[in-house]
Amino acid sequence: MLTSKQRATLRSMANNMDSIMQVGKSGIGEELVTSVDNALEARELIKMTVLETAPLTARDTAEELAAAVGADVVGVVGRKMILFRPSKKKPKITL
Repeated sequence: MLTSKQRATLRSMANNMDSIMQVGKSGIGEELVTSVDNALEARELIKMTVLETAPLTARDTAEELAAAVGADVVGVVGRKMILFRPSKKKPKITL
């Protein structure tokens, strides 16, 4: 669980990042969970976009994905969401 100060730090780090994945009309599938898991292991902090055709809202999608991969939801703004999980092998971000 992240503190509000840690969330603010991570949000500021993600501010200049581009979205690396999108959640579309097929929603959260096994392939998406695997991709998010791999991206979090490599980057630790990722930004994603939830398209209008997605079956869930951005907040619900963020919560479900975070639970599926063991990550924390840093923030959801509009259709963008930010997820964080420290790398198990090579942690890059220290809070």
